[in-house]
Amino acid sequence: MQNTPTYFTRFYKESGALLHLSIPIILMQLATQSMGFVDTTMAGQVSAEDLAAIALGTSLWLPVSLILRGIIMALTPVVAYHRGAQKTDKIRAAVIQMLWLSFFVSVCLIVYLASGEFILTSLGVANEIIPIASDYVVALAFGVPGIALFYTLNGFCEGMNNTRAPMIISVIGLLVNIPVNYILIYGEFGIPALGAVGCGWATSLVYWMMSGLLFGYIKGHHHYKKVIHFKQAKPSFSQIMQLLKLGMPIGLNIAICGSIFAVIALLIGRIGAENVAAAQIALNISSMTYMIPMSLSFGITIRVGHALGEQKQSLASERSKVGVITAALMSLISIAGFLLFPDWIIRLYTTDPAVSATAATLLVFTAMYQFSDALQTSANGALRGYKDTKVPMILAVLAYWGLALPLGMILGLTDYIVPAMGEQGFWIGIVTGLSTAAIAMLIRLASIVKRNQDMSPPAVATS
Repeated sequence: MQNTPTYFTRFYKESGALLHLSIPIILMQLATQSMGFVDTTMAGQVSAEDLAAIALGTSLWLPVSLILRGIIMALTPVVAYHRGAQKTDKIRAAVIQMLWLSFFVSVCLIVYLASGEFILTSLGVANEIIPIASDYVVALAFGVPGIALFYTLNGFCEGMNNTRAPMIISVIGLLVNIPVNYILIYGEFGIPALGAVGCGWATSLVYWMMSGLLFGYIKGHHHYKKVIHFKQAKPSFSQIMQLLKLGMPIGLNIAICGSIFAVIALLIGRIGAENVAAAQIALNISSMTYMIPMSLSFGITIRVGHALGEQKQSLASERSKVGVITAALMSLISIAGFLLFPDWIIRLYTTDPAVSATAATLLVFTAMYQFSDALQTSANGALRGYKDTKVPMILAVLAYWGLALPLGMILGLTDYIVPAMGEQGFWIGIVTGLSTAAIAMLIRLASIVKRNQDMSPPAVATS
């Protein structure tokens, strides 16, 4: 008689499958994030004005790009679900309607970016920076459709359990971005030197190239080319609205939660330059380690979506649990690094004694929220697999903006509860907010899992 696999055996098998799926996503996220790092470092060699223009242009671009990315992320669980159910026609319809939705959103973003000069002037930005920054965002506007197309095709591949191809193309994009940046920034081969504006054109051109490579890969794939064709490519308003309803909360969630750290950095700026520098070190290294739970959450979304498409509620539940536990265990690596090697980490950024001392304290607090951040991010990924996006968005907004930021301001800038703690008070607020978000997300996940298991026939949560 065949023995039933133990929970440990099942956990080992599922966590291995999840890591196999997620590691390429981690590498892809690091590659795309590194493109912004390359832009900043190369433009900074030109002039202070060019570096400031990149910073201002990015501040205009980042929130809306996160919303665009989040909206298109809705495609992954939809494709994963239909793949599990083996409904090729519905996969095709979802991809085509997401292409239409991303096109409409791209038009809105192009109009917004084309208004960059007016926005910067209204904000009272220094006159010498406005022309460079506004031209930089106009250059980015040229690439918006290419970026949207890449995100859409990437969402299709992820939903089809293929994360390797987008990862390889992202690495190629990063490698191409460096010489293209150099040519356009400094002027080579008869091309005039464009400075920071060249970074915008390079990013746009590289994303169009990445979209072309991924599209060519899909059309040449022996199976995908049968799934994706454009014989019935008319827009369907009802399907587009369904995708928007699913994706908009994801986009707002990412944009709102991502922007809170920028707000905290601005508020700490009222304390002093050394405090800002120390906070920037902790935030920057934390953003890099966040790539691990975030990428794992994408993998969890795919795995859960596949199980639900196969109408295997118990398997979806088990994949959700294994995903959350795996992310929590992976966070222990970051925690150990922050606690055991703070001096080494800080020396990568600065040797200033005052900044280093403050940053070392903040790294302890940063280590404290790695575990809760992994829990809430992975639980959110499982909820996306269940197509539950609206409530998690509300929970995240309440935890970040309703608790973390107000508590951080009270502890950091006022004497209402204790004498003003400075930047440490903000980090206590972050730890408290993320811990609350983790508890809330886990409760929501348990509720959604139970609801789906109680349904007959099994169905997918939509709210």
